[in-house]
Amino acid sequence: MGTSRGAENGFFERVYELVRAIPRGRVATYGQVARLLGLTRGARAVGWALRGLPRREERSVPWHRVVGAGGRVSPRAGPGPLLQRRRLVKEGVRFVRGRVDMGRHGAFS
Repeated sequence: MGTSRGAENGFFERVYELVRAIPRGRVATYGQVARLLGLTRGARAVGWALRGLPRREERSVPWHRVVGAGGRVSPRAGPGPLLQRRRLVKEGVRFVRGRVDMGRHGAFS
């Protein structure tokens, strides 16, 4: 049985609200965001929510501050990964061997 569009939109809004709370220069993983929203195995759902971010909200939701497990910038088609890395570096986020230094920059560690 699928979810209703309203329930999906409510979840997406909860994701966006939590991502807005990640401070500049800090990051969280998809899994951390999911757990904070009460979903123990919801990392993929968080990814879907951020992928579905409406253009009009891109400036107010710092999607680039959410990374994969272990601080990885998630690979995907298009310029997204490069843009994400550039935005994080601009905020002072340090990468070590291609991954975000989560000990230094983790928002919810």
